[in-house]
Order: sequence, then C-alpha cells, then structure tokens
Amino acid sequence: MIIAVPYENKQVYQHFGKTETFKIYEASDGRIAAEEILSTNGHGHGELVGILKERRVSVVICGGIGTGAQNSLTQNGIQFFGGVIGEADKAVEDYLLNQLKYDSNVKCDHHHEEGHHEKGHAHSCTSH
Repeated sequence: MIIAVPYENKQVYQHFGKTETFKIYEASDGRIAAEEILSTNGHGHGELVGILKERRVSVVICGGIGTGAQNSLTQNGIQFFGGVIGEADKAVEDYLLNQLKYDSNVKCDHHHEEGHHEKGHAHSCTSH
C-alpha cells in the first residue's frame, strides 16, 4: 500500500492543493516499510492527483482539502482522510493501526485569488 501525506517540517501540511512536498510511505504488513520525500515541482491543485496516481498512491492523509481535489482523488480511486493535524509519521502509523483521527466532512474553500489574502475575506481550511 502506498500512502501520501502533504508534508512540511515533519507535519501534515494543511492545504493539499498548495503543498510543495509529499511524504510517500510504502506500507507492508501494517508497518511502514519505506518512505521518501517527493517534490511537487511547483505543480498545483489540478496536477497533484496525477502525480499521486503515477506513484500508485492508494491513500492520502491530509489537513484541509477542497471539494475539487476530493472529487479528483475519489474519481482516481484514491481514498483520502482529511482534517488531520500533527506529525505526518504519527498520522500514518495511526492509520495503519486503524486509530487515525480525521474528519470526513473536511473542506478547504477560498474566496480570493490564489496566494492573496485580503482583509475581510476568510481563508477557511476547516472541518465541520
């Protein structure tokens, strides 16, 4: 099984579509067998799922994730578990032990231009 986590400074990065790196885990017999850091090479929202599919990822553990990315992952047969906070390694270990705390209703919506946060416009990567 191949698991991907949007990754920054050992933590689950909280915006799937803007991640610069994924930590890729290969799991076998309920344990992490191998891991590597994968750069997204500046690719954003639309291309990330293609990168993961190419790497044969079957599970994504993430923080905030928009509905477009959620739909794309699902359409490509990749399960996702959003709303996860904390260390990436621990999140994967918890997933493998069926103890991962996640939010099935997580969403990440932006009401502004990419990369710009304006006064009065909320950046919302939340779970409800």
